[in-house]
Amino acid sequence: MYILTVEDNFASAHQLRGYKGKCENLHGHNWKIVIEVQGNNLNDIGLLVDFHELKKILKNVLDCLDHKNLNEVVPFDTINPSSENICKYIYDKISEELRSGNYNAEMRSVTVWESATSRCSYSE
Repeated sequence: MYILTVEDNFASAHQLRGYKGKCENLHGHNWKIVIEVQGNNLNDIGLLVDFHELKKILKNVLDCLDHKNLNEVVPFDTINPSSENICKYIYDKISEELRSGNYNAEMRSVTVWESATSRCSYSE
C-alpha cells in the first residue's frame, strides 16, 4: 500500500451554533489541512497520483472555504462549521474528485488543524 500526503491551508471565520462559550461568537482561524490518499497500483511511470494533481484537487476544495464566513457556505449554512464537520466535508469532496477522475488512489484520512495545538482527523 502506497500512502501520499499533501497539505495546504486557508483562512476563514465561523461561529458554532448552540455552543455555550467563546466559540459561539464569530471568530477566525488559519486552518491547516493534511490529506492522505492510498492505493496499491502505480501508473505506467511509477506514480500513485502526481503530487501536483493531488495538491490541485485539495486547493480547489479549499478555495471554496478560503476567506469566507463558513456559516454562510453550503453546507455549513445548515450544519455547524465545526472542525469535525469541516474535516468530513473535505474528505467527501476529495473522495468524489478521486473517483470521478479515475485516479489509482482513494482517500485515507483528512486532518484539520484549527490551531497549532488543536486538530481533528477523519477516515472511514
